[in-house]
Amino acid sequence: MIYLGADHGGYELKEKIKESLAELNYQFKDLGNATLDQDDDFPDFAVKVAEKVVVDQALGILICGTGIGMSIAANKIKGAKAALCCNEDMAAKARAHNDANILCLGGRILKTEEAKKIVRKFLETAFEGADRLVRRNNKVKQIV
Repeated sequence: MIYLGADHGGYELKEKIKESLAELNYQFKDLGNATLDQDDDFPDFAVKVAEKVVVDQALGILICGTGIGMSIAANKIKGAKAALCCNEDMAAKARAHNDANILCLGGRILKTEEAKKIVRKFLETAFEGADRLVRRNNKVKQIV
């Protein structure tokens, strides 16, 4: 399952990403915002998605204007590993090396087609699991 969330700055891109996920036959659940609401707050969606990702051991996608706020807020949830990615290489490394479970995107930064490529790369890349990567990720888990 892939959980999605976006504030007004990421709403339009989230809707496009949902279309792409459906075309690729991914199961997803949209945790909001359900409408384009200019008076929403990104932390509300970051927390919803991050908590579901951690509990369900799933993946998530969060989108705000730049992706920065979402990544900061989501990483406050223990077990969430949110990565702001601006290109496919970052998305691949976020998964392969850092075992990231949430992709953050900037709705006002990325063009739709580039964002779709980043999402696909994130979802298709697995954690490599090399000893050095496991060691580093375990150290991250220990940070309070």
